[in-house]
Amino acid sequence: MTAEPAANTRTDCERLDREDPLRAFRDRFRLPEGLIYLDGNSLGALPKAAATRVAKTLDVEWGEHLVGGWLKDGWMALSEKLGDKIAKLIGADDGEVIVVDTTSVNIHKVLAAALLMRPERRTLLTDSGNFPTDVYMAQGLAEFLERQHRVKVVGEDEVEAAIDEDTAVVFCTQINYRTGRLHDMARITAAAHAKGALAIWDVAHTAGCVPIELNKIQADFAVGCGYKYLNGGPGAPGFVFAPKRHHDKVRQPLTGWLGHANPFEFGLDYRPAPGILQWRCSSPPILGMVAMEAGIDDLIEAGIEPVRAKSLALTGLLMRLVDERLAGHGFTPATPRAPERRGSQMAFHHKNGWPIMQALIARKVIGDFREPDIVRFGIAAPYVRFVDIWDAVEHLRDVMASGAWKKPEYQVKKWVT
Repeated sequence: MTAEPAANTRTDCERLDREDPLRAFRDRFRLPEGLIYLDGNSLGALPKAAATRVAKTLDVEWGEHLVGGWLKDGWMALSEKLGDKIAKLIGADDGEVIVVDTTSVNIHKVLAAALLMRPERRTLLTDSGNFPTDVYMAQGLAEFLERQHRVKVVGEDEVEAAIDEDTAVVFCTQINYRTGRLHDMARITAAAHAKGALAIWDVAHTAGCVPIELNKIQADFAVGCGYKYLNGGPGAPGFVFAPKRHHDKVRQPLTGWLGHANPFEFGLDYRPAPGILQWRCSSPPILGMVAMEAGIDDLIEAGIEPVRAKSLALTGLLMRLVDERLAGHGFTPATPRAPERRGSQMAFHHKNGWPIMQALIARKVIGDFREPDIVRFGIAAPYVRFVDIWDAVEHLRDVMASGAWKKPEYQVKKWVT
């Protein structure tokens, strides 16, 4: 399957769907009839198995076993179990990933831990394409440390050149969440290490859709979330990657009871648990984790390489069809054309992006908008079809040709975009 398949008609797209080696996975998701869902980079679709697993947890494990579920049903080990499964998708080993807390909380943990590993350095370096919560958490941490550290924000192409002897941490999101542009993780990590800095990666927008090799590139830490391409549901837990080579060197700052070496000792002096377990803090959110496991299992079965191949084919098709069928309507690609430079989304600049997206949503074509002018489509390969891409572009053509986006109700900005 190529990055830009030969599909010049809807019939061609139907053929590609019949030939798709991942075609059976679409039936594993609950998708409303007639809806084209291209927002998997905000919230993944519901795996049907998730509903079954959550129901069992409610009815049998919690309903009948009650507190016994922590041992009888394996709740206490679920953070590690899911972490080992995610590890298979992001190039980590067993015992190096754990599902805990939220992405923002985990960013605080890894940044603080990294600063303790580089006590003589004062700069936290990031880029202007980073997801805002990453920057906010760094700013909050620097302020909490009485401004002994500074957060330096540079352009996406300026990260390597900005690393110096005062840089403690280079922390970036692997993909620009607006444009879909991928960083070269290996090159930036190597550049950080060459100057004695640590490299931290946010893989929330790439875990489950792009092959990641955290150990191969020697990443120092990574964080991510469960609700995007892992299809874990709204507010699904986050995860932390901490390689074994750092386990004896690091101390994470949120020393909650479950990160204790013996939580049920209930002593008043904290001793960190060994290995990845010290990254736990509070009791795990079992219902969310049970739902999340279903989506992870589907991705492991599908294989990250086939998912990536189909993703590139779908995004390549979308870019070409917009070029060909919407020429003259003011759409400019924000996502790189080179397949190796883009994640699993396509984004376009348009001065009227907000009302255009509202008009599409009204037609049951679900994408989203990002300030200042980005129309964004997140492509989740396990359930998005080639014919979905064709039909979405046809709807977009009609929205533009008919002027439907000009309706007053589509001009009103909403809080959630």
